[in-house]
Amino acid sequence: MGYPFCTNKVRARFAPSPTGLLHIGNARTAIMNWLFARHREGRFILRIEDTDRERSTEASETSILEDLKWLGLNWDEGPDVGGEYGPYRQSKRLEIYQEHIRKLQEEEKIYPCYCSPEELEIRRQNRLKKGESAVYDGHCRTLSRDQRKKWESEGRKPAYRFRVEEEQVIFDDLVRGPVSFQSENIGDFILIRPDGLPMYNFACVVDDHFMNISHVVRGDDHVSNTPRQVLLYQAFGWRPPAFAHIPMILGEDRMRMSKRHGATSVVQYRELGYLPEALVNFLSLLSWSSQSGEEILSLDQLIEGFDFGRISKSSAVFDVEKLDWMNGVYIRKLDVDRFTELIFPLLKNAGFSVSSKEKIRSIALLLQEKVERLTQISEKAKIFFQEEVLPENADAEAVLKSPEARQVFLSFLDITSTVGKWEKETFNEVMKRIQKQTGIKGKQLWMPIRVALTGQVHGPELPGVAEILGLEKCRQFVEKAFKD
Repeated sequence: MGYPFCTNKVRARFAPSPTGLLHIGNARTAIMNWLFARHREGRFILRIEDTDRERSTEASETSILEDLKWLGLNWDEGPDVGGEYGPYRQSKRLEIYQEHIRKLQEEEKIYPCYCSPEELEIRRQNRLKKGESAVYDGHCRTLSRDQRKKWESEGRKPAYRFRVEEEQVIFDDLVRGPVSFQSENIGDFILIRPDGLPMYNFACVVDDHFMNISHVVRGDDHVSNTPRQVLLYQAFGWRPPAFAHIPMILGEDRMRMSKRHGATSVVQYRELGYLPEALVNFLSLLSWSSQSGEEILSLDQLIEGFDFGRISKSSAVFDVEKLDWMNGVYIRKLDVDRFTELIFPLLKNAGFSVSSKEKIRSIALLLQEKVERLTQISEKAKIFFQEEVLPENADAEAVLKSPEARQVFLSFLDITSTVGKWEKETFNEVMKRIQKQTGIKGKQLWMPIRVALTGQVHGPELPGVAEILGLEKCRQFVEKAFKD
């Protein structure tokens, strides 16, 4: 028996379990599948693997779908858009799994296992103490009918295990090349739990076959699952899909990504102020590189250049500094009106007055070059909303106490008393007149005004700051600095 449907098209899938937020590693897997499907002009399928009844939630599923949409990963088939190979939610496919369990029963390729979790753990520990493999020891493999009846009379409900015969399982991986496993390291594995729900490997094989999946692209933590799945394909007489196992993502300490490394979910990176296009670009380059060597790549460039042959076999290190740099590049490429839209709610949530759209746009124009994450905008923009300016550190205080500062302030107040229109050009002209009037120039001229207006010794270009603050505010802040 071959594929249920004939296809020459690539069909790749992403199949998350709705048991929590979308992990950044799983997002990278979704991106790789999406890029490959689009590169080959194929189909990208979304399947929800929700057979873990205790942990699966509707809220998690909603969150995962929202994150995928935010990343720009549209799917051609899925639980919300439908498709000819559905249902696309495993909890709606239980009858299909039961039908195929019965087929394996009839062919005696599976057997009931009555071992309790406690018994399994005791025997596993005993095997480990003897230096033996921790796989299932086949305790229930040869139970007689009478022994089965005895267990069932005691109220034990069986799981069903697949019979793994003595053989070597070999498959070709598009990233790793030929991969082989010995059967003694696989062991008879469970297909159906005692409650009738399917295990991952079984449901995955049945779904991938009947959804006509041509390529399974996933993290290399699934490599040990693949020989089990290959055995199931063989047992059903089905042709397996092509497999590609992508190296996992490591933290900067080269340990597996976890909460100790900081943010681990897509929603957290979204809240931290990263742009979806930057995150997709960054995650795409973890273990993959473009032929040109370029790192800033549009979606079209990523799609066109995607090739499994350019995926490294080594694990990828998640470099937050590089992500910040890349996100900054994408922020600077934004249209200023789009950037204004993005920072508007952040400024509002920070408690700043956002009633003047013109002012917010002017702030956006001035600060767009200065941020690497959108959430940095509130701290950088606070200088435009403060009613009183205080030096924020000792260096700023020292500037205000310098002998040149009082001369600069006095000259500024004198010259601006007759100024009308207040723009960048006006401010620059005032500073030239102060220099001419006092003989002070360079840092000694500009730094006192910067600290008087912002409280900081570093910041965005001063003429732009002065223009946004307005003449009245500038005079008010300089006068206070002069009197202090």
